[in-house]
Amino acid sequence: MKKTRMRYMGFLLLLLVGLAGCHTKGIQTDDQAADQTIALTHLASTASQAFDESAAEIVTFDAANKNILVVNANSGHIDLFSAKSLTALEGANPTATINLGAMLAENGKVADEALVGAANSGDLFGNLAAVAVEAATKTNAGWVVFFDPTTLRYVNAVQVGALPDMLTFTPDGSKVVVANEGEPDPGYQNDPEGSVSIISVADYSVTRVGFSDFNNGAARHAELPTDKMIIDGVNATVAKSFEPEYITVAEDSSKAYVTLQENNAIAVIDLASASVDKIIGLGFKDHSLPGHELDASQKDGLNMKSWPVMGIYMPDSITSFSYKGKTYLLTANEGDSRQDWLEGVAQQDCEAAGYYYDAADGDEDPETLCVDEFNAKDFWNKTTHNVTLNSGMDNDGFGDKKSGLQRLKFSYFTTVRMNGGTNFEKLYAYGARSFSIWDAASGELIYDSGSDFERITAGIYGDNFNNDNAENTGDDRSDNKGPEPEGIAVGKINGRTYAFIGLERMGGIMVYDVSNPYAPEYIQYINNRDVSIDFSAGYDSKVGDLGPEGVHFVTATDSPNGKPLVLVGNEVSGTTAVYQIDVTRMQK
Repeated sequence: MKKTRMRYMGFLLLLLVGLAGCHTKGIQTDDQAADQTIALTHLASTASQAFDESAAEIVTFDAANKNILVVNANSGHIDLFSAKSLTALEGANPTATINLGAMLAENGKVADEALVGAANSGDLFGNLAAVAVEAATKTNAGWVVFFDPTTLRYVNAVQVGALPDMLTFTPDGSKVVVANEGEPDPGYQNDPEGSVSIISVADYSVTRVGFSDFNNGAARHAELPTDKMIIDGVNATVAKSFEPEYITVAEDSSKAYVTLQENNAIAVIDLASASVDKIIGLGFKDHSLPGHELDASQKDGLNMKSWPVMGIYMPDSITSFSYKGKTYLLTANEGDSRQDWLEGVAQQDCEAAGYYYDAADGDEDPETLCVDEFNAKDFWNKTTHNVTLNSGMDNDGFGDKKSGLQRLKFSYFTTVRMNGGTNFEKLYAYGARSFSIWDAASGELIYDSGSDFERITAGIYGDNFNNDNAENTGDDRSDNKGPEPEGIAVGKINGRTYAFIGLERMGGIMVYDVSNPYAPEYIQYINNRDVSIDFSAGYDSKVGDLGPEGVHFVTATDSPNGKPLVLVGNEVSGTTAVYQIDVTRMQK
């Protein structure tokens, strides 16, 4: 990977000296020079537990028993793989499986396991494992199930909010913090409030933290940074609009930082008082600036360039670390819309919520008439529509049919609509195609990887970059969030801190040295995917791993072979991958 690293060093330097905008603030130097290099090597991937069925999502590691615990989401199971011999994991099936619905029913927590839905997240601390499990009707309250990772026996279960999507133990092990996403059902017939549950491990008591104080007319509504975030949804209050997605906890276990993905924001929770400290709006990324280029169309091959487009960060995963006594947040800026929930929404409700209703197109499927993910090619040239972009380009500002902005999916809700038509001053695209580092106290953006991910993958794969994750179709995701960074983890090796970012669509892991959060350094990109194999007729293990979702770092102390590891749950291929980190110390 040395050639790749050198190839992009000039581009990364360009970012760091400030042409990308966010790198000019508070530049600091690191007293400790880099005294080591690291390189990831793919050791093994388990057998697929099901293709494109979310069969390997979140992963964690049981150091005492040398087991990998994998959330097999749609099945409602936890799969355990023995990692005592890492190479033996190649093509392996689980050594044990826990049926969480059956566990809840057997222990009197539900009347019937049919009431239990998917498993969404898992974590472990000492001799206790915790799993977030949604109800079969996802808008109902879900559960957190606790079990002994050695005996696999039930310990306890508590009810939490609707759709518990992610959980984590605090670093001191005293609490489990749960992000209850509270997604609506299709058509917004039922839209529960998003919330955060704090579970005391000592007595399994549950404290709910909600967001109703931020509703219109409520005491804290004026605190919302509405210029830097999005509050939307059909007939939705702020509390219903908020959908907590992922959590990281400060090293001193005092605060939890919760991504509100669709809102482009982070909620800061004080764990001692079980209250919302503040809401951080993440703002927007300017893709017209040097270093922030993107490919906007899936019909023109590799075509990275600057565009009059703003990116909405909308992070999925979040993690954190401490540097010189301060907490820094790292986000994987995937992006997400409300489109899945707009099916069947009536025109009056759709337009009142700020979305687009395509009443003029009688041939459209009624399920897709209410539009959040707006695509200009479908609307700009219709005689019944007034759809233009104030950019001075041809075709009402959207440019060429193949290489212009006609194909880019962007948020209709965030745009400015004027003169009774649809006249866009700027386009706001989902996600930022990057990872970012934020000052946790101030919310200030101090680093963004810019267009690294697309440039690096394009340098390796050419027109096959921005591939889909369920089929090999090059350039397919350029119009829609690009490589789609999803999972992120940090790990310390010999005093240096590294970030590992999974690209959900393109696949593979990006590695950065973030020891100094003000001056990260790109280290490596590794992807065992073969983009030349057609697997449209079914998954073939020769294709490699597809759709990395959860990323987990294992220290050398805990590792079965004495070397640090990165574990990756790949939701599309249904495989769990193990990467070994080889460390080379440099002489000073």
